[in-house]
Amino acid sequence: MNRRRTLKRVAALAAAPLILPARVWADPPSKRLAHAAIGITGQAASDIDALMGSGRLDVVAIADVDKRNHAATRQKFPNAKIYQDWRELFRNESDKFESVNITVPDHMHALVAMEALRRKKHVYCQKPLTRTIEEARALRSAAREAGVVTQMGNQIQSSSEYRTAVQMVKEGAIGKVKEVHCWSGATFAQSPRPDGEETIPEGLSWDLWLGGAPARPYRNGIYHPFNWRGWQDFGGGAIADFACHIMDTPFKAIGLDSPLSVRCTAAEDAWRNDPKRRADSWPAWEIFEYIFAGTDMTAGKTLPLHWYDGGKKPEASKIPGMENRELPGNGAAIVGEDATLLIVHFGSRPQLLRPGKPPELRKKMEPGSPQEHYTSFVLACLGEGKTTSHFDYAVPLTTAALLGTIAVRFPDKTLSWDEKAGVLSGDPDAAKLVSQPYREGWSLGKI
Repeated sequence: MNRRRTLKRVAALAAAPLILPARVWADPPSKRLAHAAIGITGQAASDIDALMGSGRLDVVAIADVDKRNHAATRQKFPNAKIYQDWRELFRNESDKFESVNITVPDHMHALVAMEALRRKKHVYCQKPLTRTIEEARALRSAAREAGVVTQMGNQIQSSSEYRTAVQMVKEGAIGKVKEVHCWSGATFAQSPRPDGEETIPEGLSWDLWLGGAPARPYRNGIYHPFNWRGWQDFGGGAIADFACHIMDTPFKAIGLDSPLSVRCTAAEDAWRNDPKRRADSWPAWEIFEYIFAGTDMTAGKTLPLHWYDGGKKPEASKIPGMENRELPGNGAAIVGEDATLLIVHFGSRPQLLRPGKPPELRKKMEPGSPQEHYTSFVLACLGEGKTTSHFDYAVPLTTAALLGTIAVRFPDKTLSWDEKAGVLSGDPDAAKLVSQPYREGWSLGKI
């Protein structure tokens, strides 16, 4: 009787039509990842190329707010569906892709990423992860709930030089860490916001570009396509653009979490004295002092980390081993009880410095390259391995950067951060900047 039932079931199954998604039939023996790209020019083009460099990814859908970029994109990706509105891409194509990369201005990271996570898509999002701290925390929670693969786009984390620096600190090459200095030559200073409005170029949806940010009249070259980084509505200036790169090695090597406090100790005087610039843009340079909770890698219960940008640097004479030497334009110095590790941003080997001695270079470098950052994301999405800048790691690093964008607007005040509660104290107006309102019609809710 059991055998007869089994034969009947097999016959029924054989007679039934076999229905599988069309993409399954096209899969080669080695599984490939169907992917959607939000943004297609500049860094976005580099991200797409690098993701495809894994050899395991196919771009099936693309969205970009500027139709002037679409023709060249169609030539490069003839089989991809191309949209101007990323929301339409998600509505119409979600059943055709499994992962997405988000390479657009900072103010749109969270809105796009949240929609992807809600649909349980794997997410590669450029740094900094979000425009506000509240957004970063919301994405972390959503990613955990969705159970998907995530990666922030601080790709040089995977380079041989940075991996080697991390390993040297972990192996005790400099002893217990006493303090950290990070600096960037970048500056995104802007003049006061210009009056008036100019004609929006044909093909550019200015409303979509603004997204959830405050409505601003279009002005050629003032915001789009690059200078948005210098405006508080859209970006976070030099610290938001570079901290997720330059602070990353100390974070990973020492095992840091979000800061306990931050204080802006100095900023461009002309910016501080100009109410219009302070209300809208970022200073040409700024200096911060962070305090982090100590770890088993630190000499004390807390760790000071100093950030400088716009060409400002720490005094070389105050960094052990840097006496009579010139600091590079961008980099970090991790000061230990036994030596200092100098990390040049990027492409140069980390240097071990001891007072009165020439720099030492590690003979054997850790293997790695920025390409691996992208490849590891693709492979993790396919169930092979893990990412190293997943959102659980990226959120504290992004929080550090974004706390700087708040502190600079309240110079000389110590602002304390409660990571568990998500509360900033020290000034009630500063606390309000942990989140931001969206323009009417936009929210982190369902599109």
